[in-house]
Amino acid sequence: MSERPNILWISTHDISPHLGTYAGVWPGAEQAVTPNLDALAAEGARFDNAFAAGPVCAPSRAAIVTGCYPTAIGTMHMRTKAVPPPEVKLLPEYLRAAGYYTTNNWFTDFQVEVPPTAFDDCSETGHWRNRPTPDTPFFAAFHGMVTHESAIYLADDAFAAATAHVSPEQRHDPADVQLPPYYPDTEVFRRSWARYLDLITEMDYQVGELLSQLDEDGLTDSTVVVFWSDHGVGMPRAKRWAHESGLREPLIVRWPGTIPPGEVRTQIAQLLDLAPTMLTVAGLPIPEHMHGAPLFDGDGTFLSPNTYAFGARDRMDEQQDAARTVRDERYRYIRNLHPDRSELGHLEYADHLDTWREFRRLAKDEANQLGRGERPDLLTDLQRAIVAPSKPVEELYDIAVDPHETANLAEDPAYAPVLDRLRAALDEWTDRYGDLGLIPEAELIERWRPGGRPQVTARPEVTSEGGRITATSSTPGSSLGWTTDAPAPAQETGLAAVLGSTIGMPRTGGRRWRLYTGPFEPPSGATVWVGAWRLGFEPSELVEVAPA
Repeated sequence: MSERPNILWISTHDISPHLGTYAGVWPGAEQAVTPNLDALAAEGARFDNAFAAGPVCAPSRAAIVTGCYPTAIGTMHMRTKAVPPPEVKLLPEYLRAAGYYTTNNWFTDFQVEVPPTAFDDCSETGHWRNRPTPDTPFFAAFHGMVTHESAIYLADDAFAAATAHVSPEQRHDPADVQLPPYYPDTEVFRRSWARYLDLITEMDYQVGELLSQLDEDGLTDSTVVVFWSDHGVGMPRAKRWAHESGLREPLIVRWPGTIPPGEVRTQIAQLLDLAPTMLTVAGLPIPEHMHGAPLFDGDGTFLSPNTYAFGARDRMDEQQDAARTVRDERYRYIRNLHPDRSELGHLEYADHLDTWREFRRLAKDEANQLGRGERPDLLTDLQRAIVAPSKPVEELYDIAVDPHETANLAEDPAYAPVLDRLRAALDEWTDRYGDLGLIPEAELIERWRPGGRPQVTARPEVTSEGGRITATSSTPGSSLGWTTDAPAPAQETGLAAVLGSTIGMPRTGGRRWRLYTGPFEPPSGATVWVGAWRLGFEPSELVEVAPA
């Protein structure tokens, strides 16, 4: 057994804390059928107030893997190809440099192209079982797609195939589900919500498969398991919204023998705290530039590093809107930067989803009622606010008594002290970390790529002496890698082949790249290629070193 614990990340897309273990904590969680995740929480710690930095996948994932707020490093728009500050690196690279075998299976979407130096294997076959020796500690990340919003709206046959492991007894009847009050009680919403819950059950099955593999390999006791979702449910007023339903997430951690079973943590946790927490678990220092802080130390002692959780919502594809939000242990404050714009502004992709179209249909039908001189009655005031042409400048909600955020308290004099405190907290956060989302995006892109040309990582300076190779790069923040594999075409398959360039999968050239951590002696008689990568830059020209 390694002295350093292994780390297994299991994440999913587009779910709020709708897991059985959150029954009584998150409204509607009792509807979920999640035996494997419920057992995982019972064996470890459940975080009841965990929050994403953004209510959509790429900005949220960028925060998790860097430990930095998206608005501070430029990863806040959905999507972008950011050029973070030079000190920013991806979490797995720190672990790899320390001797961990790092894998990702397979989704990235970190708002930057992932350099080949970050993972030993970033592919659909990435697995801890491929590590070089049984004693090599690993960081293995598995990112399931089954709960992605697109799956809610599949054709019947495709949905049945996608939920093949959900038994008839586990399936949810649309007539019986409990809808949040901001959704109209229509067949479309009931069917979509029932499907959402079925997808969570399918995801839970896949989690169980991974945990069983860990157990089969005798690694359960030596592995820290972390389960999280990137943001809230893929339906209106959740995903893409800076509300509780878009930002509050399930977070479960199991560390046998270190974290006592059945722990419940109610303190504020930010998902971007996971990066510094994992470094602490591995016994590594936390870089000064990281904005997150450890949620527990290397002995499993829980820490409470956060008074507030901060979040931001910026451009969503072609939809131009922005909001900033802060959450303490009871209240959520939202500042809408464009109150003159509708919450449900046009978004070509989402407008083809059933629930978005249903909102638009009902809004149109209410307009027809007005045209007939009738009082609109198809939506409630809360639901109508989602399709309204504007929204409040500020919103304040008491989550303890109003978890669905139905009553905006921002103009209630009784809550003025709370409003002032959260306003000040948000302003202090902006002053401390900066906010690149307030800069016109064209100006930001010009800073990153002057004249429309990407910056290029400098060619490494490589020397070979006494059979040992030494390499440096003059580009600040660059990482170096080397390989003895000859150039070969990449063999991408499945979704990785379709989405690879969009989500920033590493361009490996069909080769296995090792992270350069200092002078090394290559295999005898081998030709070595050395390259350099800087996040947001084009990779360097490769340097070829002939056999000694």
